[in-house]
Amino acid sequence: MAVPDRTPPKIRKLSVIVPVFNERTTLVEVIRRMRAVELPDGIEREIIVIDDGSTDGTRDVLRQLGDSTVRVLKHETNRGKGAAVRTGLQVASGDYILIQDADLEYDPEDWPKMIAPVQRGRARVVYGSRFTGERRNMLFLHWVGNRLLSLVTNMLYNTTLSDMETCYKLFDRQVLDGITIKSDRFEFEPEITAKVLRRGYHIYEVPISYSGRDFDEGKKITWTDGFSALATLVRYRFWKGD
Repeated sequence: MAVPDRTPPKIRKLSVIVPVFNERTTLVEVIRRMRAVELPDGIEREIIVIDDGSTDGTRDVLRQLGDSTVRVLKHETNRGKGAAVRTGLQVASGDYILIQDADLEYDPEDWPKMIAPVQRGRARVVYGSRFTGERRNMLFLHWVGNRLLSLVTNMLYNTTLSDMETCYKLFDRQVLDGITIKSDRFEFEPEITAKVLRRGYHIYEVPISYSGRDFDEGKKITWTDGFSALATLVRYRFWKGD
C-alpha cells in the first residue's frame, strides 16, 4: 500500500555504507575525503566499510584505516554490492543512510547537496543525478544503458527520474525498515528504487559531480548487469510480495 511522504525529521546521524571490492588504489583517498566532508552542524557521521571478499590487498589497507570513525566489516568471499549493503544496514545506527562507492567516481563533497532537501523538509529519499551535474563523460554504452533504465523506471512506476542507477542514494532509515533487500549484486539499485516507489515515497534528485572510470581503470559493471536491472524493474513492478 502506498504511503504519503511526511515531513522528514532532522538528520541527527548519517550512516555511510561503503561496499568495497578490490579498490586498494582508491580506498585511502575516498576515506580521507569522507572524513574531511563538512557536514551541517549537529550531524554526526558513521562510516561503515564492507570488504566484499577483496583479493588485491584491500584488506591489508583496511587494517590501517579502521578507527573510531570507520567501522570495517568483512565478507570472506565476494557476494556482491547488494549483499554488502545488507550487511552494512544490520549495524548502521544512523537515522539516515547514504550509499558511497569506494572508486572515486563519486565525490563525498556532494554529501551536503544530498542532505539539503531533507533539512528543508522536502524529502525522505534523495538521489544524486550524474546527468544534471558536472561530469566526466562516461562510456557511450553505459550512458545509453543508464538512460534506458531510467526511462523504463519512469514508465513502470510513473515517476521522472533522470538517474535511477546512481550510487548516491540517501534514505530516511524508517523508509528502509519496511523493505527487504533480496538482490546480491548490482540489481540492488533497481530493486531498492522499485520498492521505495511502490510504497508511495517520492524521490528527490539533486545534481552531483561524476568522474566515470573505464574498464582498464577498474570499472566492474557490464552490459549484462543492465539486463539484470531491467528484469528486476519489471519483476518488482508486478510482484505481490515485499
